Amino acid sequence: MEPIFYTVVSINGDYAQLAGDGGQEHSITMFLLPEGTTVGSRLKLEIFQWELI
Repeated sequence: MEPIFYTVVSINGDYAQLAGDGGQEHSITMFLLPEGTTVGSRLKLEIFQWELI
């Protein structure tokens, strides 16, 4: 499984709105994202694990 890269576009309460490099949008609970994730953070999703880059 190839990694997918996202940028955090906004945070609304307990949810983050992400924009993928390929144009896809994704909404996910902040609980699943790495500590320290903020608007503008770059994230990598690989093998069902999120990494702050």
